[in-house]
Amino acid sequence: TIAGVGLLPDVDQMATIAFKQPGDDILLIGGYGGHLGQSMAQRILTGGDYGAPPPVDLALERKNGDFVRTLIRSGDVTACHDISTGGLGVALAEMAITGKMGATCTLPADTARILFAEDQARYVICCQGDRRAMILDAAEKAGITIETIGKTGGQNLQIGASLSIEELTNAYENWFPAFMA
Repeated sequence: TIAGVGLLPDVDQMATIAFKQPGDDILLIGGYGGHLGQSMAQRILTGGDYGAPPPVDLALERKNGDFVRTLIRSGDVTACHDISTGGLGVALAEMAITGKMGATCTLPADTARILFAEDQARYVICCQGDRRAMILDAAEKAGITIETIGKTGGQNLQIGASLSIEELTNAYENWFPAFMA
């Protein structure tokens, strides 16, 4: 297999996007962002694409990506999702839906902008509590922006509003059939 020749980590070390177990810490790499120009949220709310897209810093993309990849390979991360189309809110919702588990996150006051900003070089990772301090220390030494934003668990995703996993899953799985009807 590919994993056997060292090109990919062993399957048991791979992180998926799904929340795995209650009580895992949720960490945000790369900051909250704030760019809504050319974003999916802007397109849905205004019907158009306006403003400049977020700037792309390839050196930062590589630095943050390499850091995350190292954490995954070492087995220190239980879940990982890049923050891209839709922003932090969509990433957290996809993690909750896939893991069939909620989370409680504490976010700054400008929640709407933070949830839907599509700034680059950002990731949501989860880890067991005993790994958090080591990850935060490693990030500080590497010059990586990182912050603990919540914990996994429960049947609701609390990100300013409380959304049930059942409702999120229903919306995610049934939007296309409803659209076609």
